[in-house]
Amino acid sequence: MHQEEVEQTLVLIKPDALKNSVTGFLLSQLSEFHTGSRFAATKIIQVSRMLAEQHYTEHRGKAFYPALIDYIMGRAHYPDDASKRRVIAIVYRGVQVLQRIRNVAGPTNPHIAREEKPGCIRALGTVVPIRDAEGRVISERLDNVIHTSATHADAEREIKLWFVPCDIPPLMRAYPTDVCEDHYYLRHGKLCSTYQPGGVCLLAPGDVVWRSDLELLRLRSRDASAGPNLDVVAAKYLINRDSQD
Repeated sequence: MHQEEVEQTLVLIKPDALKNSVTGFLLSQLSEFHTGSRFAATKIIQVSRMLAEQHYTEHRGKAFYPALIDYIMGRAHYPDDASKRRVIAIVYRGVQVLQRIRNVAGPTNPHIAREEKPGCIRALGTVVPIRDAEGRVISERLDNVIHTSATHADAEREIKLWFVPCDIPPLMRAYPTDVCEDHYYLRHGKLCSTYQPGGVCLLAPGDVVWRSDLELLRLRSRDASAGPNLDVVAAKYLINRDSQD
């Protein structure tokens, strides 16, 4: 296999899959035997609101958006036990891995998945109606067990959102990295170069980081209003921190 042929994609095993104990089946279906893919990285995450909102940023403002955030955070399936709210995030790599895994996952809507591709992973899911305060159905939430990146651009954005470089072995990293030379702290949503009470360290000198993250932080340190929302970077460096929602 030549390096230039290798792709990467993100897979999230969602809270409904974990609650229904189908994780082993999903990993078997996503194995090298079925998809030609191999693990590059994996981790268990308690999804913060910041991370959830960054992952689903394109759906912001839609009727189903609040329910979608609760779903990926695990609140929908574990409303009373925060310790069970988790997602398994996996980076897979291989030749044409993105499309191969999407083929195994099946259509996004579980009802369509069962009709058009019975036996696919998302055929295990369900569709949950979303109601307003008066009980009227205003939208629906797709509890479809698994997330897979839709495009190569999405894969890069999502892998960089859910993983920092040191989560992935050096020879398996697909995107450029740099070594940080400065301190970066987050305090009340603002970027700082020195520690202040209430701040949390995002990066320190010597940390290996995605080049795109470092470029954004350097830009924001010069102009607080420049570039994308700081949460694009902060969300990943705060994964599994005690202070996260």
